[in-house]
Amino acid sequence: MGKLGKRARKFAKKNLQSVLKRKRQLKSMFKKKASKKNEQDDIEEQEEDIGVLPKNEQDDIEEQEDIGVLPNVRDKGQDLVNFSLDAVFTDDDSDADDDDSDSDEYLPEDSSLDVPQSDSENYLEDNSRASALSSQNREIYLELAKKRKKLDRSKQKDPKFSKFLEIYDKELKSLRNKEAYSDEDDMSVDETQSMNENTQNNEGKFLTSSAVDYLCQLVSEKQSLSALTSLLNGYWAVCHYGVESSLNNDSHRFPSSEAFSKILMFMLNEADDIFRKLLGLSSNFRKEKLSELKNSSKWDTVKPLIKSYLRSTLFLLNQVTETEILAFSLARVRASTMFFVAFPSLLRRLIKAALQLWATGGDSVSTHAFLIILELASVCNSDWFDTCFIKTYKSFIGHCQFVEQPVQLKHVQYLRDSFVKLCSLDVQKSSKKAMVSIQQLAKILHQGLQTKKKEAVKNICSWQYINCVDLWVSFISANICDYDLQTSVFMVIQIINGMALLFPGPRYLPLRVKCIQWLNQLSSSSGIFIPVVSLILDVLEYKSGDGGKYGKAFSLSTVVKLPKHCLKSRNFQEQCILSAIELLSTHFAQWSHHISFPELSTIPLIRLRKFHEITTIESFKRVVKRFVDQLSVVLKEQMAYR
Repeated sequence: MGKLGKRARKFAKKNLQSVLKRKRQLKSMFKKKASKKNEQDDIEEQEEDIGVLPKNEQDDIEEQEDIGVLPNVRDKGQDLVNFSLDAVFTDDDSDADDDDSDSDEYLPEDSSLDVPQSDSENYLEDNSRASALSSQNREIYLELAKKRKKLDRSKQKDPKFSKFLEIYDKELKSLRNKEAYSDEDDMSVDETQSMNENTQNNEGKFLTSSAVDYLCQLVSEKQSLSALTSLLNGYWAVCHYGVESSLNNDSHRFPSSEAFSKILMFMLNEADDIFRKLLGLSSNFRKEKLSELKNSSKWDTVKPLIKSYLRSTLFLLNQVTETEILAFSLARVRASTMFFVAFPSLLRRLIKAALQLWATGGDSVSTHAFLIILELASVCNSDWFDTCFIKTYKSFIGHCQFVEQPVQLKHVQYLRDSFVKLCSLDVQKSSKKAMVSIQQLAKILHQGLQTKKKEAVKNICSWQYINCVDLWVSFISANICDYDLQTSVFMVIQIINGMALLFPGPRYLPLRVKCIQWLNQLSSSSGIFIPVVSLILDVLEYKSGDGGKYGKAFSLSTVVKLPKHCLKSRNFQEQCILSAIELLSTHFAQWSHHISFPELSTIPLIRLRKFHEITTIESFKRVVKRFVDQLSVVLKEQMAYR
């Protein structure tokens, strides 16, 4: 069928009902009444923040769709899917294991071991600090303390009274000894034994300072198992000190804080060496040697003792809050990591405790905790490396959601650098897992570009997403020289460019600066040219006008999105100009000796000179003029070599 003539088309356009119906539908779609003022402001703010992508940026996205990096953003009909950054890795968090089936209790002791108890007279003075007392006992000790103070005052005032008390104490002790011997004569042997057993069961065993010294001497010189068992039970009581579960089974008490600290320090310092001597192991033995010993009689004897020590130490790590004690305990636990390998359930609990202290502790505590993770990941088999990798990654994701202060930023950077060190132990495995995480980041970005919904955009403009991108940029930059990570580099560059295109507004200046810094870092480490000049020059267009007042100071490193009132302040204008100059300097410094540098720097030089002519603020002029002059000198040198 041929085309209609001019008159026929004109007639059809005016009179056909189908054409008129189509026109009415189109007219109703585009002729919408304006909504309320506040709704209109929200729409304007959303357009200002996210914006409609220019035609050239839309072409970039369509090109990325064609090569398979981005999904088809033109399809708007898909529902919003909730992608989680830490959901890409799954691990078994169950702590149940055959090795951990028996309960955490006291070890059976040898009753024939004769331990001196010469410090028992100090029990009344120091017992209030060394044991968990009930409210009634505390009241009694408070009253005794008051009377003791009154008695001391009277002694100081009247020296004759103090001499009288000394004589009275001696007579009272002699009377008590006579009564004790007389009662023993009247009772039979069976009655005395049953009474002693009852008192031991009710009152428990007192580990005085001299008793601890005696037990430590037996263990150090003679490797006495019975003495070591008593010390391990006392160590259990020390680690469970103050916990309600230990009050019902308080078989070991400490008359003084000196005995309390002695047993704690001895076990942490010497337990690992003692176990090695009992098993005949060297100081640098490997897990293969330990696996050979599992079928021997030595292992059957020492295994319960090692397990008791490891359990008590893990309990101590979860209860203590003092920084110095935690750091020292972690350092000693690191020396015993090979023994944890023999008990997989305890090893999982150790990784969990170390990760918690790594993510939340101070400088020394975090460092010692992460050294344990590195030790386990390097010494154990590949399965434990995967466990350490997954749990460390999830811990990082869970603790990088808030970066509102410089202290928090510094801690997140420390966590990032630590995780990169862990990944560097096995880059081949880490790169595969990194690709899985990077693909998850790409899915979240695709969803934001595709739907432009508030929830999807919020997931991208979050510290968790930003720190995760920063993590993989650091990992790639640290290892790309020695390993083939080209696929990861390509994916991360596309994600960063997508973030920069999704948030082009001036309120997202901090995020854009971060994106350009990442691209410069990847370009410097990989040697790949990444065009960032257009992204940097767009920052100069953020300047909303000359002049303005100095608003509240802000840091680009601790914010993602700026409030509206900052956009017209003098601080914002300075940050735009200084950030553009700094980023251009970093980019040009890398390629200043390249043959294509004159072509690379020509357009930026023209734009900067134009900006220098337009701006009226003298301080801005000086900064731009200095940079233009330096760039011109480099260009002249390059042209001279040609």
